[in-house]
Amino acid sequence: MADQHSEALSDLGKYIRAQREVARLSLRHLARVTNVSDSYLSQVERGLYRPSAEVLKSIAEGLGISADDLFRRLGWLDQDGGEAASAPSVLAAIAADERLSPAQKSALAQTYQAMVGDS
Repeated sequence: MADQHSEALSDLGKYIRAQREVARLSLRHLARVTNVSDSYLSQVERGLYRPSAEVLKSIAEGLGISADDLFRRLGWLDQDGGEAASAPSVLAAIAADERLSPAQKSALAQTYQAMVGDS
């Protein structure tokens, strides 16, 4: 059970970092927007802390993503497997691909969002 908890926190942190990178936001900027300290936000991204629902909502708003996506990653909501869930995972995959430069990641993410919509 502890391993699942650690894995969920690590997954959440990687996802938040990927979304922040896709949005081309610095850690400090996201911290300012969310009213969460940059050191705490860094620890969340590294999977060291489990943030409260309120902090997750602030992070989601700062990143322009659904708080439900973050809640699902921690197991607080059921996975619904619908098409809407695929967009964040595609953007996370783009952000995580080390073969792409930051400019390529940005262009690819923007192209993808233009094709599927920003809903």
